[in-house]
Amino acid sequence: MSVRHEQSRPVDRRVRVQGRPVATYPALPPEAERGSVRRVTVVGEDILSRSCQEVTEFGSPELSSLINDMFLTMYVADGAGLAANQVDVDLRLFVYDCPDDYGIRHVGHIINPVLDLPDPGSRRLIDDFEGCLSVPGAGMAVPRTDRAVARGFDKDGTPLVIEGTGYFARCLQHETDHLFGHTYLDRLSKRDRKDALQQMAEHREDVFAQRARKAASLTQ
Repeated sequence: MSVRHEQSRPVDRRVRVQGRPVATYPALPPEAERGSVRRVTVVGEDILSRSCQEVTEFGSPELSSLINDMFLTMYVADGAGLAANQVDVDLRLFVYDCPDDYGIRHVGHIINPVLDLPDPGSRRLIDDFEGCLSVPGAGMAVPRTDRAVARGFDKDGTPLVIEGTGYFARCLQHETDHLFGHTYLDRLSKRDRKDALQQMAEHREDVFAQRARKAASLTQ
């Protein structure tokens, strides 16, 4: 998921890491410091249109390395979230660094998430701008509920419950969609989907160039 254009990541702000409050947290998390940049898949690639496999082995160096790489790749692409199939890995996992509408920064990863949304009778849908790192250069308004809870596990198999409101709830829904083979384009009308794909065609090369510059600055 793409960040809002006005979003920044100051070091000192209220932060929740893996759902728990911390006093301070660096702008670039330690996972990203250990990671390597991977290629971001683009809409139309098969891996983005099918459900990912559940993670069954926890605590492995390979899983930790994947999470590290996903964090760095997310920052290079100026993202607020990134799913494993967006780096061409068929596993049910995503990472995030996303604010909610109260100014709280949420940072972490979650594996095999199950999403709980409000009951239809009490559900409040909000239309807001949404972009996607796999739809580079495009953005459209997408209706999402303003509250969401993701239940899953961390890389060591410890259960997690991550609660989101506002823009962070949107992020949780967006990334969970990815893990079941959907992008936000699937939630658009045919006309809006065509518009988003046209935006991507016009701007994707500029986006790729910007990512290359940022990768060079972060990894030099």
